[in-house]
Amino acid sequence: MSICQSPLDVAEGFAQAWNANDAEALAGLFIEDADFVNVVGLWWHDREHIRQAHAYGFRKIFRNSEMRLGRTSVRELGPDVAVVHAAWSMTGQESHDNREAGKRRGVISFTVQRQDNGGWLAVAAQNTDRINGAETHIAASSGLEATHYGNEPDA
Repeated sequence: MSICQSPLDVAEGFAQAWNANDAEALAGLFIEDADFVNVVGLWWHDREHIRQAHAYGFRKIFRNSEMRLGRTSVRELGPDVAVVHAAWSMTGQESHDNREAGKRRGVISFTVQRQDNGGWLAVAAQNTDRINGAETHIAASSGLEATHYGNEPDA
């Protein structure tokens, strides 16, 4: 398990573990019964499932990917709890036919809590893809389609 000295260290540790394809280190950033919701809404309910899911992804399509953090923010909710947001970009993801996919962007949010040893761990995380020009999705026969709200109504 990792010892993060600050709430932001959790987000930075996540990117470092991702870039090392180290599912053990990544999962070590979470408490035992943490929750993690990935970019398509899969919801893992404990550290071991978070580890297994990321290990699988690293073996299949993320083995050559690199995640870089951009803008970050930390909002302390008290002396022992904070919310961390981190914008990320990723390159090097592979498609199922082993071709490099395009660049992705997103935002990951962590709810973190100070532990008895003084370090910080995530109790929950939510990862979200960002799609250029999209403000929402619309359900279509082929699945979800990224779209925008359209023009503002006349006042």
